[in-house]
Amino acid sequence: MFERPDVGERAVLVHIEFSSQGESEDLGEFRELVTSAGVEPVATVTGSRNQPSPRFFVGEGKLDEVQAAVVESGADVVLFNHALSPSQERNVERELKCRVLDRTGVILDIFAQRARTHEGKLQVELAQLEHMSTRLIRGWTHLERQKGGIGLRGPGETQLETDRRLLRARIKSIHRRLDKVRRQRDQGRRARQRADIPTVSLVGYTNAGKSTLFNYITAATVYTADQLFATLDPTLRRLELPDIGPVVVADTVGFIRHLPHKLVEAFRATLQETKQASLLLHVVDCHDDRRDENMEQVEDVLLEIGADEVPVLQVFNKIDLLDNFEPRVERNELGEPVRVWVSAVTGAGIPALFDAVVERLAEDVIHQFVLLGPGDGKLRALLHQAGSVLAEEQRENGDAVIEVRLQSRDWFQLLSRAGIKPDAIRLDQGTRPIQGT
Repeated sequence: MFERPDVGERAVLVHIEFSSQGESEDLGEFRELVTSAGVEPVATVTGSRNQPSPRFFVGEGKLDEVQAAVVESGADVVLFNHALSPSQERNVERELKCRVLDRTGVILDIFAQRARTHEGKLQVELAQLEHMSTRLIRGWTHLERQKGGIGLRGPGETQLETDRRLLRARIKSIHRRLDKVRRQRDQGRRARQRADIPTVSLVGYTNAGKSTLFNYITAATVYTADQLFATLDPTLRRLELPDIGPVVVADTVGFIRHLPHKLVEAFRATLQETKQASLLLHVVDCHDDRRDENMEQVEDVLLEIGADEVPVLQVFNKIDLLDNFEPRVERNELGEPVRVWVSAVTGAGIPALFDAVVERLAEDVIHQFVLLGPGDGKLRALLHQAGSVLAEEQRENGDAVIEVRLQSRDWFQLLSRAGIKPDAIRLDQGTRPIQGT
């Protein structure tokens, strides 16, 4: 579509510190983004200003410095670690005579490379088209209005107007297809809710180790790599947990500071898995120097998508990179587990993580000693069949005391199947372990 120099594999990075802005982007993280996109950074131009220039974003002197770096390094593309307006991109391209991308464009390029499922490709294409719709003009500045003549008399549109019309039609088409995907996802969620199957969703900053942890606890084979945005497509796996039963575990796309709003909108269908989850596992790279800042960014995105009310269990990952650090569980003043230190590579702390997840999900678990008479054989059989009997003891009068532990919903379902009303159940007040089975 665009008449531009082909994008190469060598790039000049531009990073400017602005005194008028509270929080600046991280240059090291931007280098990781560029490397993840398959581009080699060959030069970096840094500087500082009070505020961005309306025309070039940087000053004219800094623009000359960028141009000299492009010529000296033979770079094919200039990447800004900032969000540029369409006019700024166009003006800088005109001056440098090479391809220019801002931070959002780099992230979109990575997403386009990583999307593997049909839904993921649709979401990325939607974000790209909406980003491109404000930047079409720079691709057609060399064209005039469509020529007339026999066989060429058109509606009088410019090529730019034609492309905008086609773009709008494509965006509407993708929205319709994503709505269909969203409805299918909603049906799956409603089916799980009717079956009372909890959902545990993994969230966290990009490259925190979510997919590695997901693969370890579910024995899945999701693509993992030490790079940003290795995972784009949500993956669901079923897992059996003691006392809980079946649980659906969801691996989701990683977050990043200043995640482009268009990407959040495009991935809203995917992020619904996070919003509707029973428990969020917030995976944190505990070895990262910007750990606390990354956690704040994740919490900001959760707030933006309406998932800030979902219960959270923090999982501090990569303890294998810390010196002599043992896995542990941290609890709040109520005794609830709030943070688990693990290594998804070595498996250290994973059993404690399972216990913490069960504890957080099993808030409505019934653990009691039930007195059953000779006529309660059906309930006794159902409890054994469900694997809910921990121990059993026979009394001399023919009664049996069984120690049961199960979800309250399962308890009431079994009572209904046995034809017993809940208020007819006799409980033994003993709290000791029962001898024998």
